[in-house]
Amino acid sequence: MRDLIAETLNGLSAPFYFGQILVEKREGAGFVLLHRDDASLHELQTHRDAENAIEIAKYDDAGNYRPLKTAPNLRHGWRLELATVEELRHALDYFYPGRLALFATWKSGYLKTTALRDTLDRQSGMYRVAAKISDLQINDLVADFCRSDSGCLRTILWSRDRNGVIASTKLPTEKFDLVVDQAAACSRRPAGDARGSHSEAVTVPLLCQEACNLLVAECRKVVKDEKANL
Repeated sequence: MRDLIAETLNGLSAPFYFGQILVEKREGAGFVLLHRDDASLHELQTHRDAENAIEIAKYDDAGNYRPLKTAPNLRHGWRLELATVEELRHALDYFYPGRLALFATWKSGYLKTTALRDTLDRQSGMYRVAAKISDLQINDLVADFCRSDSGCLRTILWSRDRNGVIASTKLPTEKFDLVVDQAAACSRRPAGDARGSHSEAVTVPLLCQEACNLLVAECRKVVKDEKANL
């Protein structure tokens, strides 16, 4: 049976960007992962176990819990040294759960997307009301919740409905472009600062094939708030 993730990783040449992470080759063998903003720094806390990524990804710089792992608030100040491709695979999945698998599926031509309306229509229980959100409210909510510089680093592949209506007309077209580096918009390195930059590094996009549970919850909140204000 084909291992699409292994094939994808073996086909990537470091250095490459994966969200806010820079992946580099180590001298000799193995890989080094660090926050892309820290590429020129040397005084970083070093880790050598792929599972250390779980704790690194758990909190932001201020110590706040990160419920959305693809939010642009991965903490700084660390360096993760890994010996094998298998360890790299696990670490990337701890940092951004499921994103490597989605990218591998997309690369192989098997990825399917789900329109937001379909996602909302299949909700049950307390989230069933989320399907009553209006198109205008969706347009505003997605523009705010999913924006790359403060919301989420995923590249949106899903549409608003089965007619293919864009998720939000208020988001820049780059948000839907697979070749655009979404994390560049939230880098704290000043524009034009080339220190530690890797112009040769490719960007592996964090793909979004359907609305996440947090966005569904926000849709519900919009509907509930509107009813409360009537």
